[in-house]
Amino acid sequence: MPVLLMSVLSLSRFQFAMTTLFHFLYVPLSIGTSLVVAIMETTYVFTKKEIYLKMTKFWSKVFLLSFAVGVVTGIIQEFQFGMNWSNYSRFMGDIFGAPLAIEALLAFFLESVMLGVWMFTWDTFKPSIHVIFIWLTWFASALSALWILAANAFMQHPVGFMINIKTGRARLTNFWSVLENPQLWREFPHVLFGAFTTGAMVIAGMAAFGLIWKQNHEFHMKSLRIALLVALLSSVATIAAGDLQTRYIMNDQPMKFAATEAIYKDTSSPASWRLVALVDTKDKKVTESVDVPYLLSILSYHKLSGSVKGMDEINKELHAKYDKKFGKDMNYYVPVKTLFWSFRVMSGGGVFIVLICLLGLFFSRRKKNTLLKKKWLLWGLGFSTFLPFIVNSCGWLITEMGRYPWVVYGLQTVSDAVSPTSTVAGLLFTNIVYFLLFSFIGVFMFYYSRRVLQAGPDQADQNNEDDVYSSSSSKKGAYN
Repeated sequence: MPVLLMSVLSLSRFQFAMTTLFHFLYVPLSIGTSLVVAIMETTYVFTKKEIYLKMTKFWSKVFLLSFAVGVVTGIIQEFQFGMNWSNYSRFMGDIFGAPLAIEALLAFFLESVMLGVWMFTWDTFKPSIHVIFIWLTWFASALSALWILAANAFMQHPVGFMINIKTGRARLTNFWSVLENPQLWREFPHVLFGAFTTGAMVIAGMAAFGLIWKQNHEFHMKSLRIALLVALLSSVATIAAGDLQTRYIMNDQPMKFAATEAIYKDTSSPASWRLVALVDTKDKKVTESVDVPYLLSILSYHKLSGSVKGMDEINKELHAKYDKKFGKDMNYYVPVKTLFWSFRVMSGGGVFIVLICLLGLFFSRRKKNTLLKKKWLLWGLGFSTFLPFIVNSCGWLITEMGRYPWVVYGLQTVSDAVSPTSTVAGLLFTNIVYFLLFSFIGVFMFYYSRRVLQAGPDQADQNNEDDVYSSSSSKKGAYN
C-alpha cells in the first residue's frame, strides 16, 4: 500500500468520510419518509379510508428502520471528533458545544419521545390527535438537521467568534450570529428538501416494484402517487435552493465554485458551461471539453453576461491572504475532478428525478391503468430508489472536499486538526471494523426492506407477528 494511504492524516480522513457518508445515507431517508408517512396518516384522518391507514403503517416500517440505523451510525460518527480529530475538537469545542447540545437535548429528545408516543398509542388517541405525534416527529427531525447544519455552516463560514490569544482556540461570542449565518440558511433548505426527495423516491420506487410484482394494485398505486407528488415538489425546491447556495458559494468560497466547473483561467463574458471535460490536474488545465455557450453566465448571474474567476487567480489571492499565518507551502487547489463530476452527477440526478416524477404522475393519473403497461417506466422508478443516495453523497463530497485545505475555513487546516496520538495501526483496525459493521448494517437494511416489500401489505395484515403495530385490539381497528 502506498505510503500516502498509510498516513495518519489520510486514514483519519478516509474514516471520517466513510462514517459520515454512511450516516448521511439514512438521515435524509428518515426525515423524508417521516414526511410521507405523516401525509398518509393525515389523508386517513380527513378521508376515513382504511387504505391510507394501511399505507401509514406499512411504509412507517421503512421510516422506523432508517431512524434506528441513523441513530447507530450517528453515534459512531461522533466518536470521530474525539478519536481522530482531537485538535479540531479542542479548537472548535466552544463553538460546536452549543448547537450540538441543543440538537441532542431539544430536537432529538423531542423526536424520540414523539416517535415513541406515536408508535404505541394507536388505540389510545383519536385519529385527529394521534396524527399530531407523527408531525411533531417530523418537525423535530428537521429541527435536528438545522442544529447540525448550524455547526457545519460555521465550518464553511465562521461567524460570531473570537480567537483566544492564550489558548489559540475559537470562542463563541455571539450565539445568534451562528444561527443567522448566511451559509446556514442556504445550506439548510437545500439539505432539507433533498431529504424530502430521498424519502419520497424510496417509497415511490418500492411501490413501483410492488406494481411490477403485481401486488395490491390500489395500495401501491395510491402510495406511488403520493410519493411522486412529494418527490416532484421537493426536488424542484431542492434545485431552487441549490441555485441560491451555489450563487452564494461563488463569492464566499470561489475556489470550490471554480472547481465544480473545472475553471483554471478566468472566463470571458459570457461564460460557457462545461457539460463534460477532461481535466489535467498536474498541469492545471482542461485538455478537452464539451461547452454550452452562455449557460454558465446564466447559472451564475441569471443573465446572458458575466465572467467567472478561475482557480489560478483565486489561488494567488488565497496565498496573499493566508501566507503570513499558514506559510507559503500551502496548496489551495481542491480535488477538481471529484468536485467537477460530483456536481454533474448531483445536478443531472436532480433533473432526472424531476422528469421521472412528471412521467410517473402523468401515466398514473390516466385511465385504464396506463402506468402498469409502461414496464420501462416502472423499472425506471424502481431503480430510482437508489438515485437520491448517490445524489446526496455527491452533494456531501462537494460541500466538504470543496473547502480543502480547511476543516474550518480560514482558521484551521485539515492537517492541524488531526489527533497527534492517532496511529496507523489503530486507524487501520477501526477502519476495518467500521467498514465491516457498516456493510452488515447496509445489507441488513436492504434485506429487511426487500422482505417487507415482497411480503406485501396484504400478507403483513394477515400476519400480526410480522406487524410492529399489532396488538390485541388491532383486529377491531387501529383507533377506538
